[in-house]
Amino acid sequence: MTAAQRTTITASVCLVVSLTACVLLLRHLDQIRPKATIEDVLYISSPKVIHDASLGFDGLMACLYWTRTVQYFGHRHYNLEDSYNELAPLLEITTTLDPHMLPAYQFGASFLAPKPPGGAGQPDRAIRLMEYGIAHNPDDWQLYYNLAFVYYTELKDYKKASEIFDRGSRVPNAHPFMKVMAAQTAEHAGDYSTARMLWTATYQTSNQADIRQNAVEHLRAIKVDEDATNLQAAVARFGERTGHLPSSLSELAGLEHWPSIPVDPNGVRYKLSPEGRVLVENPDDFPFITKGVPPGYKAPPPRFHSQN
Repeated sequence: MTAAQRTTITASVCLVVSLTACVLLLRHLDQIRPKATIEDVLYISSPKVIHDASLGFDGLMACLYWTRTVQYFGHRHYNLEDSYNELAPLLEITTTLDPHMLPAYQFGASFLAPKPPGGAGQPDRAIRLMEYGIAHNPDDWQLYYNLAFVYYTELKDYKKASEIFDRGSRVPNAHPFMKVMAAQTAEHAGDYSTARMLWTATYQTSNQADIRQNAVEHLRAIKVDEDATNLQAAVARFGERTGHLPSSLSELAGLEHWPSIPVDPNGVRYKLSPEGRVLVENPDDFPFITKGVPPGYKAPPPRFHSQN
């Protein structure tokens, strides 16, 4: 037997032993909470306990818990659940086991902070997770971006968001748009153009399919919200000029000299209610919209299929 063959066999045996140890360890950890259900993902809530019990297999355990995290989120999204109570602890366990697992932080920022049905509605836990990530990966500019994103989109703290974008812009090899975002968030708090820039940057800088899909859905929603706002303003102008509301968007288009009636991102025309409210034909196609929906409408959760 050659030296190369002996090395291959030894490495294979070590891999099998490691995987077996991790499986046995997970079973042992699950048995500590015998009453846990599949909804609890059979995990212990303390990252320290998991770390101490990992027997040195932190990296492999982190991968296993990361898999559980993605499966948990994807399962609850698919079943249209409105709570994600286990998401933050699962992310904290994963990143405690492997503080350098960067996708876990990006995943956490994208799905832990938004309100249900878009996420867990826990921006404070998202901020804590991102600060932990920055502390252990201080030269990764995307972590600053993700943290600023939470402050901007969920907490509406534009000053804090601008400060964090600026911090991130000073990291070696930071993307140039970090300085742009620092200026934009300070000057144009909450406007559609800045929100569009944020979600476009998320789409362009992420290689996670579910995060990119989330960005696309938000960009579509921004388009609808902006269209509905502009159309509603046109309806108001029509009323001021004529003394009555338009009977349809076709009548409004004539007065405004539009070449055609505006359409939503699916290419479907907007419509006008008898009360003069601009509406989307199929609001369920845009789960994050805040405009163009009838009173009392509740959007269904977006169906993301998270992948490993």
